[in-house]
Amino acid sequence: MTSLLVSCLTNNEAQDLVEYSLLIAFVICTMAGLVLGIGDSIQTVTSISNSQINAAGALIH
Repeated sequence: MTSLLVSCLTNNEAQDLVEYSLLIAFVICTMAGLVLGIGDSIQTVTSISNSQINAAGALIH
C-alpha cells in the first residue's frame, strides 16, 4: 500500500492531468463570465435598435 501511495505521489502524469483539469476549469469559468457580461450588452444594443426601428416606422405611417 505504501509503495502505491509513493508511486502516485511521484507520478508526473497524474500531476499533469490535475494541472490540465484546473486550466480547463479556469477557461470555462472565464468564458462563462464573459458570455454573461456580453449578454447584457447584446440586450442593450437590441433594445436600442428596436426603439429606433419603431420610431422610424412611426414616422412612415
